[in-house]
Amino acid sequence: MWVIFGVVSLLALGVYDLLKKVSLNNNAVLPVLFFSTVASALLFVPPLVLSHTVAGFEQYDNFYIPAVSLKVHLLIIAKALIVVSSWILSFMALKNLPISIVSPIRSTGPVWTLLGAIVIYGETLTTLQWIGMMVALVFFYFFSIAGNKEGVDFKTNKWVWFIFLATLIGTFSTLYDKYLIAHYNRLAVQAYFSFYQVPIMLLVLWLFWYPKRKQLTPFQWRHAIPLIGIVLVLGDFAYFYALTYEDSLVSILSLLRRSSVIISFGVGAVLFKEKNILYKSLILLGIIAGIVLIMFGS
Repeated sequence: MWVIFGVVSLLALGVYDLLKKVSLNNNAVLPVLFFSTVASALLFVPPLVLSHTVAGFEQYDNFYIPAVSLKVHLLIIAKALIVVSSWILSFMALKNLPISIVSPIRSTGPVWTLLGAIVIYGETLTTLQWIGMMVALVFFYFFSIAGNKEGVDFKTNKWVWFIFLATLIGTFSTLYDKYLIAHYNRLAVQAYFSFYQVPIMLLVLWLFWYPKRKQLTPFQWRHAIPLIGIVLVLGDFAYFYALTYEDSLVSILSLLRRSSVIISFGVGAVLFKEKNILYKSLILLGIIAGIVLIMFGS
């Protein structure tokens, strides 16, 4: 049963990337991100209200959101600042780059997470993990060559640097999540994080978009925008719910989530009629092969 929820998470994350691309094409980035965060936060309002008004609601472990201390709130605000920074960079890159370039770069996240785990947590790698990391990095280099064929120079294109920085910041967020989830209630972290990202994005919107909105790409409302936040929350919920099964395997679930890049890459490449799909597909398979070795080497 847990595999089904893992597949649901895979599908949700693949659709999430496609919804972002559809929403961002010829559209203002910051308003799209703001309204998607509002949508995700609204999903947590009912369980939060029920958690603090209905006696005995704590028996529903997957929906109960406990109160947390001021210290924990501050830690979650820090997480929100980190994630919003990553999202702003990735949304801007996705608007200006083909999804067949963005998706493979994002798929290298486990490599940087592994390196971060070595530095921050002092973790050691198995031989299989070292091989997997080398394979992923080699194919990532080949991918930069593929980008050059489309006029996207990985060294000078600022949008490539944006998505790369977004991936590195996302890696730090993953390592930070490891600490938070180990010490505090998972649903509380997820819910309060969703709430705090709204005022943060509102401030960003007011400072950086609203004063210059007439000189920038105009904002167009699209029905896909709120679905970005909703689908992301549902994908995360399915993943965490799968982890509640005693026989679930974290390595398999993580691999399933990373495989979502195949959906966003494949469907997106066809939908947006992008170039060099076969060549980039082979490179993506090489990166995924490296990720598989990393996952199963743990």
